[in-house]
Amino acid sequence: MAGPYLQQPSFLLATLKADCVNKPFAQRCHDLETVIEEFPAKELHGIFPWLVESIFGSLDGIIVGWNLRCLQGRTNPTEYSVALDFLDPSGPMMKLVYKLQAEEYRYDFPVSYLPGPVKASIQEQVLPECSLYHNKVQFTSSGGLDLNLALNPFEYYMFYFAISLITQKNSPITHHVSPSNSAYFILVDTYLKCFLPTEGSVLPPPSSNPGGAIPSPTPRSPAVPFTSYGMHHTSLLKRHIAHQPSVNADPASQEIWRSETLLQIFVEMWLHHYSLEMYQKMQSPHVKESFKPTEEHVLVVRLLVKHLHAFSNSLKPEPLSPSAHSHTASPLEEFKRVVIPRFVQQKLYIFLQHCFGHWPLDASFRAVLEMWLSYLQPWRYAPEKPPQTAELLPRSVSEKWAAFIQENLLMYTKLFVGFLNRTLRTDLVSPKNALMVFRVAKVFAQPNLAEMILKGEQLFLEPELVIPHRQHRLFMTPTLGGSFFSSWPPTITDASFKVKSHVYSLEGQDFQYKQMFGTEVRNLVLKLAQLICQAQQTAKSISDHSAETMASHSFFSWFKFTPSEMNGSYTGNDLDEIGQDSIKKTDEYLEKALEYLCQIFKLNEAQLTQMMMKCGTAQDENGKKQLPDCIESENGLILTPLGRYQMINGLRRFDVQYQGDTELQPIRSYENATLVRLLYRLSSALNERFAEQMNVLCSREDFIGRFCCYHLKNPRFVHKIRYSPVLKDRRNQNWGPRISLRFLASYRTLFSLLMLYFIASWFYIGPVGCTFIILFSYFLYAVIMTFFFEGRKPHEH
Repeated sequence: MAGPYLQQPSFLLATLKADCVNKPFAQRCHDLETVIEEFPAKELHGIFPWLVESIFGSLDGIIVGWNLRCLQGRTNPTEYSVALDFLDPSGPMMKLVYKLQAEEYRYDFPVSYLPGPVKASIQEQVLPECSLYHNKVQFTSSGGLDLNLALNPFEYYMFYFAISLITQKNSPITHHVSPSNSAYFILVDTYLKCFLPTEGSVLPPPSSNPGGAIPSPTPRSPAVPFTSYGMHHTSLLKRHIAHQPSVNADPASQEIWRSETLLQIFVEMWLHHYSLEMYQKMQSPHVKESFKPTEEHVLVVRLLVKHLHAFSNSLKPEPLSPSAHSHTASPLEEFKRVVIPRFVQQKLYIFLQHCFGHWPLDASFRAVLEMWLSYLQPWRYAPEKPPQTAELLPRSVSEKWAAFIQENLLMYTKLFVGFLNRTLRTDLVSPKNALMVFRVAKVFAQPNLAEMILKGEQLFLEPELVIPHRQHRLFMTPTLGGSFFSSWPPTITDASFKVKSHVYSLEGQDFQYKQMFGTEVRNLVLKLAQLICQAQQTAKSISDHSAETMASHSFFSWFKFTPSEMNGSYTGNDLDEIGQDSIKKTDEYLEKALEYLCQIFKLNEAQLTQMMMKCGTAQDENGKKQLPDCIESENGLILTPLGRYQMINGLRRFDVQYQGDTELQPIRSYENATLVRLLYRLSSALNERFAEQMNVLCSREDFIGRFCCYHLKNPRFVHKIRYSPVLKDRRNQNWGPRISLRFLASYRTLFSLLMLYFIASWFYIGPVGCTFIILFSYFLYAVIMTFFFEGRKPHEH
């Protein structure tokens, strides 16, 4: 990337490239460590861009690099430990970074690989709001859109590290790899703990010269409050890219420049893929999604959110005297105070909005959900711990978090409504989906949390006081992407104004707020409660169906079709295979979720009882088969939207059965087509040849008559013929006893016969003896079925 090393490739660079092919990984890292220690910065400057790319991969994703996202200690322990040691904050790679930092080298990073909103802003020659990009945009000699950022070594290294999570999507990640155990995930955690410490201060960079100090980079200027995306200021605050602010030294900023740079790079690369204007455009279903985050991406963002809460909560208590505060607070302490509202809040909110609206309706949404819940609960990462005696009881949310809840009101309310809309379209019989509903309900049901959210809504809905200068103060809060050391406006003490400023800064002044505890959202919650009741009934039906199926399975059932197989009216769904334990978990999750929702929204028990009864009346006489939700019309039953949802997700279905002759059903996938046709011809010939004899046997009143009637007649089919409007032209036909051999064409039956013959040959029984055993077993089975289950006279069928 850098000009000098491209023009004059050094012998050192050529040697290192050759080593990548000829030497093992551990040996290469050891040699690199030696090179970093012994060679001067001038030589190392030429290999730095190549080394960074060889570690993190190329920006276009073609070069995978060390593939840190798939490198795990369980599968590759040696390479895993060597890579972590080499890239550690005190390891050889960071020593190289600081060595080059002392010489103030610059490296080009192409603007075309930056997140969409930033790239679009720079290409339109408008300086982005984030101070990370100030004084770095470089025009190429040819002009046009080929722009670069001139970055110092620390920025260049962290840009590549952060963006490798996005660019290396095509790396060969196997299913057994856990993202939270990868070397990349561990390095993110290590860098956060080092540069955003919860205890102590940021460790100073190691010095290459004894007794000397490495100078910090050229300081950035105090940020100009540039326009935020989607925020409409009264004054023209957009600055042309040619008029970048001048550089003014700020000694206080040098103490934590690495902390601020690291955080801004992580937030920009991982979260700033959607501006507010872009998000509003993407609400249209016709707009194609430009960036799709992965589950691994979301897990890394959650790690960032959790650490920022711990970092912010490690802020020392404010002194009682304001003057003491101004003289004693360190830059790191001041940084902790504003790190979330200024750097993270807006971009994370838009990122979550996008995920809630566009993430697939499957269990992978759990990663997004947990990241959202982590942000909503900063008290979980506070240094104080609850008393041991109270660990078993729900922990009440302290009033000291009221300000955080009010200043993040949309994170709680609007995203909760988004979650409701998602949940109403998912299958709650699935244990993973039921668990997500349970998790959200449990978090929002924490004592005192709902009351504080309601208080925040009340503050937002307070009527605006007629104060002439208030309208101008509305957007005077600090810019969310600016440098930490921007000039701050006077402290705003009006709680109502703070909430309004938060909402309008994220959604615009034309935003129509939907109350979480209003009538509309309450109706959504009632719909969810009804859906939970229906899912509980469905889970119970599946459980009963599975229990009956297990009870009815026997060795001899392999030789005979069950009624559901013959008429094609299987009423279950794919959830039959989840097992009794999972169904039990589903019921527990849904029951607790319903209880929590009642606590949050003060739902009436009478309403819930009525809904439960309504769900029960939809079942048939056996309490198992539920029809989809329909309404009566002149043309018959019409599916409602809820009914369509139930059918699409397999929650309910109509009892559609085959109404014709079972012998003439279409050939199934589990049947041999040739055998079906041959056996049909054989059975037809036998039925025609022995019709009189079978009629005589079935008319007898003794056990032989009942036996023949049960096995040679199909009373259920005759009943359907008599009362079916579809087969009314066949009602007068003589449906007498007949032999059916179609079950022998089933692959299951053929496999069973083959296994029996194999066992017989193993024990030297012989084919004749095996045939006798099979016929005798089937006859015994038929007698038992006749005597115990169908011991009725023919006229009773």
